Amino acid sequence: MAGTVDTEREDGLDFRTVPLGEIDPARSRHMWTRSAVGLAESGDLVVTGEWDGTVTAREVDSLEPRWTADHPDHAVGIASLGGDGPGDDETIVVAGRGETGTIAAYDAATGERRWRYDTADDVGAAIEDSVFYLPYVVALETGTDADGNERLYAAARRYERDGETRQWHSTVYAFDSAGSLRWTYETDASPIALDLDATGQRLAVGYNRCMGDHDTGLVVLEAETGALEWTWDPGTEGDRRVGDVSFDGDAIAVSSHGDKRGYLLGPGGAERWAIDLAVETEIDGERLYAYPNHVYADDGRVAFVTGNTYAVESRETDGRHPNEHRVAAFDADGTPLWDDDARGFVHGLAADGGRLVAPCAQNFRVRDPETHAVRAFDLESGPAEVERLAGIATAAAFGDGTLAAIEEPVAYHDDGETRGEYALRVGSLE
Repeated sequence: MAGTVDTEREDGLDFRTVPLGEIDPARSRHMWTRSAVGLAESGDLVVTGEWDGTVTAREVDSLEPRWTADHPDHAVGIASLGGDGPGDDETIVVAGRGETGTIAAYDAATGERRWRYDTADDVGAAIEDSVFYLPYVVALETGTDADGNERLYAAARRYERDGETRQWHSTVYAFDSAGSLRWTYETDASPIALDLDATGQRLAVGYNRCMGDHDTGLVVLEAETGALEWTWDPGTEGDRRVGDVSFDGDAIAVSSHGDKRGYLLGPGGAERWAIDLAVETEIDGERLYAYPNHVYADDGRVAFVTGNTYAVESRETDGRHPNEHRVAAFDADGTPLWDDDARGFVHGLAADGGRLVAPCAQNFRVRDPETHAVRAFDLESGPAEVERLAGIATAAAFGDGTLAAIEEPVAYHDDGETRGEYALRVGSLE
């Protein structure tokens, strides 16, 4: 890609560390989401969610626990939700993966559970005893609607397979701050990402897998009512469609799993530009590609992040796509600004304004521990700080200069050594 930057600034982020107990080490291949971290809107709390359901809120400065709660499911997502009135306290919302697929809100001051909603009542119960079949709240998004009311949006899904028949069941939700359900939007596709525009009027939903009646990768809903405004799709064959979505004003940036490109769309889905990110490329007799998994847009700049290499004819390959595990940024016209090597798999992004944080895990084809890091980028100028970890970074949260990340231990299958620990890392990123 043009504008490639390969220098790594090892300034370090001066992390403070709190151990999180025990968890089975990740292996060479990437494991599912097992941990979550979030920052309270008030700026004084960092909250962790663990695979055993433990949710802990800690003071940002001292990292002393304020409270601990037991979530009904694996705690795999965290968001902060303010109240609608002067006397309404902030709540911490936790997304679950488990038998009930629970969304629950906890008082930020005390940890007392304020309300609970079980998405399994809508998407159904698991038909097999496997993590991949469990109801899963894949995304949370909070914001203020056009009338100034705090709103929570969530997307839940469940997968099932009966012989050769594969199905998804999914629901998108809107809640008020008290947990009352405002509306739902149901499909037979697999949602993967949500984003709310700055006005609070439109909610974008990215669908990763479409193998039923719902056959479009991007849906834009009216946030107040859940009414459908418009849709867009990369128009590719197969069930892979969208990896992530991000609003920037009236534009939406979309990472496409269908054709491995990045898009910037205008109102109604008009395509302003499209960029080849990790499209099929022939190397040593194999056609290789990588999925653009994440996108973040802000103030006329867009950054895309690609993931692992795969081969068209097989999931196994020793080859590597030249643009795997890369962060690439573009301006509002689609002109390249810079791109840089993330080196390892990025589970998800954390961002605040013009700063972007990528928690980088293992590169299972190379199995190089040097890929384990938390990497920070400036949307305009490129790579900034790097904090290397012994284990893998699997989640991050960033706001008002505070960066929090989760480290998990990892043991490569052909190495035998366990690296790193299960821990919360907190530092400052100015």
